[in-house]
Amino acid sequence: MADFKPAYIILMESGELEKQAASALTMLKNCAICPWDCHVNRISGELGQCRTGRNARVYSFVAHHGEELPLRGTRGSGTIFFSGCNMHCQFCQNADISQECHGMDVEAEKLAEMMLSLQERGCHNINLVSPSHVVPQILEALAVAAGKGLSLPLVYNTGGYDKVETLRLLDGIVDIYMPDMKYAKEEFGRKYSKVRNYPSYNQAAVREMHIQVDDLQLDKEGIAQRGLLVRHLVLPEGIAGTGKTMRYIAEEISIDTYVNIMDQYRPEYRARKFPELSRRLTRQEYLEAVNLAVEAGLKRLDT
Repeated sequence: MADFKPAYIILMESGELEKQAASALTMLKNCAICPWDCHVNRISGELGQCRTGRNARVYSFVAHHGEELPLRGTRGSGTIFFSGCNMHCQFCQNADISQECHGMDVEAEKLAEMMLSLQERGCHNINLVSPSHVVPQILEALAVAAGKGLSLPLVYNTGGYDKVETLRLLDGIVDIYMPDMKYAKEEFGRKYSKVRNYPSYNQAAVREMHIQVDDLQLDKEGIAQRGLLVRHLVLPEGIAGTGKTMRYIAEEISIDTYVNIMDQYRPEYRARKFPELSRRLTRQEYLEAVNLAVEAGLKRLDT
């Protein structure tokens, strides 16, 4: 993949990226870019479930060395943490960012500067964390950054509560999709993340992501260049529905999907209000989850 070029560069060179960004921004006037369909006018400052207005809100941007190995490599993943979230996970480990919205509002030029700064630091990619509610703002900033020389792969790092219609705006722009697949049962998404119909939206979104970018492709150094990378956080008491999720990936997406089965759950934020979530994961629970992924036939597991 020596001749790899990020997807968005082609659109930038044709002038289509700027046009697409301008079109996406108009959607904020009657916002329905995520499954909440709040229909608020974010341009005029009205706030919906994500609690984010006209401008994106950023908590921090760093060369992150704690991501999956194909993203972090040796020089780190250029990670931008967006404040606010369209999910309300009761066990969120970053609730000060996602739920309390700590951070600062940034206009497109400032967000573009952050991207370019991360490239100058030598990062392998631009990793957009919790981007679902700020897709138009990201496109606006990307058009600026690409015009000034940004040339790193773009990572869409999401909780997985995304609309297919919005993801299609990113076709030919995002190089790497990294969605969570949190729940296999609708009732658990509603109870623990306060969202409706999580599995149906999530599965449709992951399917669309794979259609756009296919299985994860690595360069000769093992660094991700393009493709799908799925994260699955194992929860106590089988709440995440690991078996069903792994079978869905294997049967409906690809047995070559790169899947990170994560064991780092700990009861944060409001998790202790739920007895079933008020403890750490056991080693046995995690091993059972890994075995379910193997039994489903998945070939590329990060454990």
